[in-house]
Amino acid sequence: MNKPLFLCIVDRLTAEDPYFRQRKDATGRLGLSPIQKCTAAIRLLAYGGGCDTVDEYVRLGETTARLCLQHFVSGVINFFGDEFLRRPTPEDLQRLLYVAEERGFPEMVGSIDCMHWVWKNCPTAWKGTRGSGKPTIVLEAVASYDLWIWHAFFGSPGTFNDINVLDRSPVFDDILYGQAPQVTYYVNGREYNLTYYLTDDIYPKWATFIQSIPLPQSPKASLFAERQESARKDVERAFGVLQAKFAVIKNPCLLWDKDKVGLIMRACIILHNMIVENERDGYTQADVSDFPQGDDVDLSYSFDMASNISNVLNGQTIIRDREAHHQLKHDLVEHFMD
Repeated sequence: MNKPLFLCIVDRLTAEDPYFRQRKDATGRLGLSPIQKCTAAIRLLAYGGGCDTVDEYVRLGETTARLCLQHFVSGVINFFGDEFLRRPTPEDLQRLLYVAEERGFPEMVGSIDCMHWVWKNCPTAWKGTRGSGKPTIVLEAVASYDLWIWHAFFGSPGTFNDINVLDRSPVFDDILYGQAPQVTYYVNGREYNLTYYLTDDIYPKWATFIQSIPLPQSPKASLFAERQESARKDVERAFGVLQAKFAVIKNPCLLWDKDKVGLIMRACIILHNMIVENERDGYTQADVSDFPQGDDVDLSYSFDMASNISNVLNGQTIIRDREAHHQLKHDLVEHFMD
């Protein structure tokens, strides 16, 4: 995180949260400054140590550092979460679809996968069983080519696999409740109306998921597998960058409260997206008006569908259509040879 971005966060927290404002004590001496408090919180997130590791650097005691971290995490979520952890806007979607088309995957909006965070101080009654014996909490995320995380679902126990997490995830709620963008596109001359994610082989064969080909037997299949596996690594790289920036989620978690663990993960993802936005290169900052416009693609959001049980069940049927999955995958394989 560069200095201007850090100071922007400090200024916003100081203006919105009275805790970060510098006050005088009973003797008239100035207390801790906003920069001291935010620096302590950032260092705890970035280095992942205990709350007593910042006492010499920013002159804060362990209890004060812990309180600074709690207020900082809550402030980042409350004041920056709506902007930096959101579903794609029409402009965002247009950029994502354009880049996906350039990479050979029409209407692909990102890749999805799960990551485990070891919880060292998990209460004994919650541990359950797992092969490694170490309890973990699962993060499901969708990331795009620029490592921006568009969807984050955190809190499932590590005993769940990716499919169990998917069953509880809200990743397809927009489609089920009629709030997804309306898109129409053609692959190999055939019309499709659902965007999709790139995944690994554990995910089910749904119309919204495209996996690689495990043992390609033809040049077409080999080329498709190579391109799919390359593009699917976006979410893996996003996890790696997230852990590299914030060691607190790479190291075993030392907290006892599950809610606080969830807040830290959410705050780290928001900060990660803020850094990505701040450090974008010229290409990823391209004006969407420069992209080719298609008359057959409507990127406006539709709220006309009533959210009744019938429409929800119909949406689930459309999403889980195996025939549509196999047809789209076949057309994508042919598309790469055109």
